[in-house]
Amino acid sequence: MTNTAMLEIQRQVMWNRLIAVVEEQAQTMIRTAFSTTVREAGDLSAGIFDMHGRMLAQAVTGTPGHVNSMMESVGHFLKKFPAASMKPGDHYITNDPWLGTGHLHDLTVVTPAFLNGGIVGLFANTAHVIDVGGLGFGPEGRSVFEEGMYIPIVKCFSEGVANETFFDIIRAGSRLPIELEGDIYSLCACNDEGVRRLVQMMKEFSLDSLEPLAAFIFDNSLRATVAEIAKLPRGTFRSAISSDGYDSPVTLRSALTILDDAIEVDFAGTSGLSGRGINVPAAYTRAYGCFGIKVVVAPEIPNNWASLLPFRFSIPEGCILNAPRPYPVAVRHVIGHLLPDMMMGCLHQAVPDRVAAEGSSCLWNPPLRGGSAVSGQGRGNKPVLADFEIITFNSGGTGARPGYDGLDATAFPSGVRTMPVEATENVAPVVFWRKELRPDSAGAGHTRGGFGQIMEIAGKGELEFAVNAVFDRVANAPRGRDGGQDGAPGVVSLASGQTLRTKGFQIIPDGERLLLQLPGGGGMGDAASRDPALVARDVRDGLVSVDAAASRYRVAVSADGSVDVAGTAGLRAG
Repeated sequence: MTNTAMLEIQRQVMWNRLIAVVEEQAQTMIRTAFSTTVREAGDLSAGIFDMHGRMLAQAVTGTPGHVNSMMESVGHFLKKFPAASMKPGDHYITNDPWLGTGHLHDLTVVTPAFLNGGIVGLFANTAHVIDVGGLGFGPEGRSVFEEGMYIPIVKCFSEGVANETFFDIIRAGSRLPIELEGDIYSLCACNDEGVRRLVQMMKEFSLDSLEPLAAFIFDNSLRATVAEIAKLPRGTFRSAISSDGYDSPVTLRSALTILDDAIEVDFAGTSGLSGRGINVPAAYTRAYGCFGIKVVVAPEIPNNWASLLPFRFSIPEGCILNAPRPYPVAVRHVIGHLLPDMMMGCLHQAVPDRVAAEGSSCLWNPPLRGGSAVSGQGRGNKPVLADFEIITFNSGGTGARPGYDGLDATAFPSGVRTMPVEATENVAPVVFWRKELRPDSAGAGHTRGGFGQIMEIAGKGELEFAVNAVFDRVANAPRGRDGGQDGAPGVVSLASGQTLRTKGFQIIPDGERLLLQLPGGGGMGDAASRDPALVARDVRDGLVSVDAAASRYRVAVSADGSVDVAGTAGLRAG
């Protein structure tokens, strides 16, 4: 074997090791985080960057919105704090939506890594924290300044010493000062662990610089991505998708053009900006647009600066996908999470066998609040819940895939984990009376969509609390593909039956419960061609009703849960 071949193998080993380093970086954050959004749901990102602010590797744990937005953010840090000014033990932080990951509830921390007295790279991470003051997590803000504390890029630790002025301001501005301060320490510890492991790796491989490895990673990633693009049919493919919006519907439009060595997307025709916090900063649009393309075109190529370079976006000014300062952006995910489904709508016309049907897309993560800030002084002798602020992450069903059913109650495209009800009940005075899969919510098809879920939530003692609703896919159900049926739309109501608004701050009165019925994923292909045994299995599991089996799948199911062969033949013949 030649020396060149051996060097290639060695660099591939180092590349894999680098991915392991950033995964340990992310796991450190999960183990030390105070916010349940990070500790339980994994709503975070972690990565390593070269001295030009280009991402070399990302942790497997993390969301595309965080990872791909963070990829742009490190360059902003370097503009304000050049690498030559950095010292070991420094940590820099921001939550600027336009320099970070799109809203104030995400903190991004950047930390330099030193070896033998010289800076060799940068670690960055992002985490969603529960509270940064202001109106709280929700769509009600009229500008970003109402949505919480606005932290510019500043130094929160200098050579390992905390900036106490910074932490005084942070603690004073949050409803959850202990949790917020603890999360910032967690973010810094996460990067410190990345630095420690990187130094070990570089010493083990006798490296004094990451530049040769970076060149190897970028060259191979770019060539591999371009090679995958070259296999696609050329042309321009168009798609549109609708959101419920805040007080009026929102339509997203895209024209995706496949070139010889790149894919370009134009969002011309997309709805204009909103007066509420559902607007999306451009970096977040690029983040989920890239993910929606890459997961179809080049899913096996590790995510880094070069593997995303061939994906280019034109986002018109004034549209909801290119929010300028100081537009409200707190729940930018409600719109942003629809982008991968729209990208797949375009790519379905080019490579239909690689694309899933539409899913619930947007997380159903109800921000819950209770106590004096909700009930005030107007309750007379009625008890009031202890003050609390909590977010719980939950998901509907994903869309059906060619050859496979959709996934039940699974977050796509964010990839965050569903939070156990016990974890939420442990930190807030709420009770989850129901959390179960939602029957008949999956879109029927040759392969069906994933099932949504039903959640019923009350304050302890059935006392009033508030929800700052951030839900979607209620007026616009996830669509099936190739003749597959739509998934069930979501429903937001009180348990007594009263319909609630899908977005905005609302009180759940004493004795009432919040009832959430999450959307199901769309189906794929003709439902009448689905294997009757699979339909009967879903009936036996309580996921598909006998009536739905007959009307949607043309399958008759006997009282014992088996397929009624004669009845099914009659239904399908008719």
